[in-house]
Amino acid sequence: MASPATEIEAGERALRVSNPDRVIFPATDRTRAVTKLDVVQYYLSVGDGILRALRNRPTTLERWPKGVLEGLALSTRQDHGGDAFYQKRIPRGAPSYVETARIQFPSGRFADEVCPTELAVPAWAAQMGTVTFHPWPVRKGDVDHPDELRIDLDPQPGTDFHDAVRVAGAARTLLDDLGITGFPKTSGNRGVHIYVRIEPRWTFTDVRHAAIAFGRELERRTPGVTTKWWKEERGETVFVDYNQNSRDRTIASAYSLRSKPGAPVSTPVTWDELPTVEEPAELNLLTVPARFAELGDLHAAIDDTAYSIEPLLELYERDEADGLGDMPYPPDYPKMPGEPKRVQPSRDTDRLITDQ
Repeated sequence: MASPATEIEAGERALRVSNPDRVIFPATDRTRAVTKLDVVQYYLSVGDGILRALRNRPTTLERWPKGVLEGLALSTRQDHGGDAFYQKRIPRGAPSYVETARIQFPSGRFADEVCPTELAVPAWAAQMGTVTFHPWPVRKGDVDHPDELRIDLDPQPGTDFHDAVRVAGAARTLLDDLGITGFPKTSGNRGVHIYVRIEPRWTFTDVRHAAIAFGRELERRTPGVTTKWWKEERGETVFVDYNQNSRDRTIASAYSLRSKPGAPVSTPVTWDELPTVEEPAELNLLTVPARFAELGDLHAAIDDTAYSIEPLLELYERDEADGLGDMPYPPDYPKMPGEPKRVQPSRDTDRLITDQ
């Protein structure tokens, strides 16, 4: 039997939470069961942080209305039959205070996405079954010029979170050499994310090129790093996923829950703290609120300075002059200007003939 609805304060709004006792995250050996009301109250407890990550950004909602339960799956671009899904358009019946921003996909189609402007919006989204928020790296006032460079350090099979932490240390040094301040966070899974606030005067293509240049330079300086797009070429490395800076590619925001057992959180950390994190799953819905109450938002200064990406674009131009051009886009993208042939090396007949 469904539990009766309850009403709570969400910022300056009254929010009705239906089925508040519905289990969203089952109990694990380290966490109790987490209910829908727990999820809503979690986002309220980190209100300043989640709003700083989402405010005025078109945001895709990762919704798990039945809960993050064993056997349930997330719909993908290839398979739409999952129990959970990415909501890229504002849901019907959304409250009048939920604003939107119109964004354009690589296909040329448009959508009006949820654009949080106040704390009640992520709380309402959580009541609607949203677990994870995926904001675009742009603001509502200019959706074609990113104000954020995102460095996604993704451990490949045979590597783990601690390998990503090691590479993040090298990334910090590279950022220092460039005169840029980055803000790290755990991914909420195995990886590490580093965000850099940038001046919103370059296109998505430019920012993606900057990410490619950063990854290549990190690859030169640091063993166990790759920018290879094709998985068969990566080996046991940490992949710098430059394509997370492509249009319509997003990363779970700071303070977002992840759809993993135990309700882990993509948690901001300091640079000095990052190497001391033994198990990122310990940063979860049950532990992060007290941490936030004690430390505040460790990304609070992220908006203080916006950096130029010109130094990285100069590195990209240098690489082009040395014969290193653009890199493949994700497979669902239309063919992009300057992009090399988009085919797995093992299936590239021209390459196979040349190699023979």
